[in-house]
Formats: sequence, C-alpha cells, structure tokens
Amino acid sequence: MFTGTPTGTWRVARAQALLAPVAALLGAAIAGVGAGLAALYGVLIALAVSAVLVWRERQSIGHPEWDQHRLLKLFIRVGIERLTLLVGLLVLGLGVLKLAPLPVLLGLVLAQFAWLAAVTGRNGK
Repeated sequence: MFTGTPTGTWRVARAQALLAPVAALLGAAIAGVGAGLAALYGVLIALAVSAVLVWRERQSIGHPEWDQHRLLKLFIRVGIERLTLLVGLLVLGLGVLKLAPLPVLLGLVLAQFAWLAAVTGRNGK
C-alpha cells in the first residue's frame, strides 16, 4: 500500500526543515541574533506540528484494515494534538523563553508557506 513515495505532508515537513536555517539566517541578518533564534523557533514549531501529522498519516497508512469511523476519530485526535502542541510551544517560546513575538510568528507563518510544496511538487520533485 505505501510505496515509499513522499506524501504531501512529508514534502511539507521536508520543506519546513529546509526553511529553518534560512529563517534563522534571514532573521539574524535583518534584526540580530535574538530575532534569528526566534524565527528559527517559529519554524521549528511549524515543523513539530507537521511532524505529528506525518506520524499519524504513516500510522494510518500502515493499517489498511481501519474503517472510516476509526480514521475519523484519528482525524479529530490529530487536530487536537496539533493544536495543543502549537499552543504549548508558543506558550513555551513566548512566555518561558521570552522570545520576541514578531519573529516567532513570522517564522511560523513563513513555514506555513511550505504547504505550497505539497501543491506544486509531485512525487517529491
């Protein structure tokens, strides 16, 4: 069933991983090292949220016997897990680590543009 070709969510995670150092260097060049680290943290938040989706997608691909009810429950659970992880990491970065909010959010938004990789790239190209 799973042929090993990258799925759309896998391409997104890969693109986000490639964007991480770009966001850090760009943020550091424009506004300093602190902003670069904050932007890197924002991209890593998006990468972590996407990694949960990739993990659950691979889990469901590995179980072709699961019916639509179980997959619907998994779909809802993944949404809750991703939202919880997003909020938790944002609270950690903004509240505990005291990172600058604008670079964190800009890094997060920049990483979300990696979803375009799922649309434009076919078969991992």
